[in-house]
Amino acid sequence: MDTMRERFASVTSRLLDEDPRVAVVLAEIGTDGFAAAARRHPDRVINVGIREQLLVGTGGGLALAGMRPVLHTFASFLVERPFEQVKLDLGHQDAGAVLVSAYGSYDWPAGGYTHMSPGDVALLDTLDGWTVYVPGHPDEAGTLLRRAVGAGDDKVYVRLSGQSNAEGRPVAGPGFLTVREGRAGVVVAVGPMLDEVLAATEGLDVTVLYATTVRPFDGAALRAAAGAGRAADVVLVEPYLAGTSTAYANDALADVPHRVLGLGTGRRELRRYGTVPEHVRAHGLDAASLRERIAAFTGTPAAA
Repeated sequence: MDTMRERFASVTSRLLDEDPRVAVVLAEIGTDGFAAAARRHPDRVINVGIREQLLVGTGGGLALAGMRPVLHTFASFLVERPFEQVKLDLGHQDAGAVLVSAYGSYDWPAGGYTHMSPGDVALLDTLDGWTVYVPGHPDEAGTLLRRAVGAGDDKVYVRLSGQSNAEGRPVAGPGFLTVREGRAGVVVAVGPMLDEVLAATEGLDVTVLYATTVRPFDGAALRAAAGAGRAADVVLVEPYLAGTSTAYANDALADVPHRVLGLGTGRRELRRYGTVPEHVRAHGLDAASLRERIAAFTGTPAAA
């Protein structure tokens, strides 16, 4: 099976062939995946070099000229480093673009903290009007990329990961998908967290919702899963900064008694490279750690 980044390159290369409005802007990262497309469309595959602010600025200019730009590099270089350009060249100018990141929170530990971006979605939450997709499988990444590029002139962030669930799920619509039903609480698993959540909640009497579109947040699906008018315990399991979506869950349930627990990447910096599984465990996102915390929070003992 190919990776999400490989699927991104193949799908976007086909989009370049299909739609003359599409342009790809790179900052050295990912150029190999677009080598053939660059030969076919040298005017629409642009490598600005290691200049991430220029990457976003170029995308803004292309959008204002009527193009549909797709911008790609690591998450820390796409959202954090050029954040002023994201805010001004896209947001302030009301210019749409598709930002496609890689490596997320800790997908390349050997790259060190400069190549980790657990706060990317939280940072975009300070801006208005962004749609955010977090696929959990390469098949979902392909579908969501096509949706993002075809979304008129909207501002869309697609967060790709080196981690993947074993199988893709239907992502035809923007809402949360009900994967498992229970009565004692609701667990929202975002993108590549689904397999760990399903393993963690095996035998627990909880509903599991799967989210690949996290902005806009599907408050209606959360309310329905929690039960209209009933007190609710909600656990959010996100592959980025813990608590990123708790305010959205609180807003969705504002008129009913509820508790929300946000699980995800911790704020404490892990200063050893390690491996991805070691980072998962250190942040408490492995199945065993999740099970302990979800069961304790919801008061749901495992079935005998």
